[in-house]
Amino acid sequence: MAITAKRKAEHIRICLQEQVNSNGILTGFEQYRFKHNALPELAFDQISLETSWLGYPLKAPLLVSSMTGGTDEAGAINRRLAIAAEERGWAIGLGSMRAALEDEALAASFYIRKEAPSVPIIANVGAVQLNYGFQTDTCRKAVDISQADALVLHLNSMQEVFQPEGDTDFSSLLVKIEKLCAALDIPVGVKEVGWGIDGAAASKLYEAGVSFIDVAGAGGTSWSQVEKYRTNDPMRRLAAEAFADWGIPTTACIAEVRQALPEATIIASGGLHTGVDAAKAIALGANLAGFGRALLPQAAQGDSQWSVQQLIAQFERIEFELHAAMFGIGAGTIVELQQTSRLQHYI
Repeated sequence: MAITAKRKAEHIRICLQEQVNSNGILTGFEQYRFKHNALPELAFDQISLETSWLGYPLKAPLLVSSMTGGTDEAGAINRRLAIAAEERGWAIGLGSMRAALEDEALAASFYIRKEAPSVPIIANVGAVQLNYGFQTDTCRKAVDISQADALVLHLNSMQEVFQPEGDTDFSSLLVKIEKLCAALDIPVGVKEVGWGIDGAAASKLYEAGVSFIDVAGAGGTSWSQVEKYRTNDPMRRLAAEAFADWGIPTTACIAEVRQALPEATIIASGGLHTGVDAAKAIALGANLAGFGRALLPQAAQGDSQWSVQQLIAQFERIEFELHAAMFGIGAGTIVELQQTSRLQHYI
């Protein structure tokens, strides 16, 4: 198995079997409560979760966050997630596609258009690879392989530092991102992987031509914790513990990026588990809410049919929680949720 594919297989195993949550830092959602509206003045069944993104109607402002690909197991996970996303009308992101770009035999693990013909699909490559030989044509190939509607570049500097085979030259990336945005004829977004994007960084990226920003804040999966289980370097394994609470909480990212960029498309991810989390994220300023590792246990079950059923049930539960939260504050649409004054901060 090639190095990149082997790493992807190890990431799945570790995320399913080990304790990889941030430790000492939370998402911030726990600090917010909606002020209940005892007189919502609307019918529950009249509430609409519908929105649109990348030219597609979505049944809910929800996204399967980028997770995996590059192995047979990862391909099966992606296909199950895609079936559920298509069924429930969610957008879906793919994991890093470097493995497929290095070995075309692995491309099938990222091809989910057959399972998800009518929802947005987001291709994914590491931004740092623009410093390691990836060109515009390489990124375009990732989009073509997956028949994606957009490309997201992930920023994972701290993961690369702790990764045994990490690529750590993050110098002069902004100008290369700007050139890529100008060269590609599809939207290009940027996401973190769990340490968050602040307002200043988001502003630079937006000015460079980035179409959307996925803040991927801290409080969920910590990739320094994931990588400590892969390294054979005792020093890095111990050092990873010092970074278990590193990053910007997801809620702080959303609020700061929205303040800096009032018109930008913002995706909130990083430790979301419930539809109430999604409601809070949208009320704070996000356009969509992304769910990642919370979906992985169901997606990784060996029985594909059972796994898909479990995923669809989980998606439905998240949607119901979002729907109920909106009812509880009297918000009949996603726009009304975005404009609500009923989200209160409790320290």
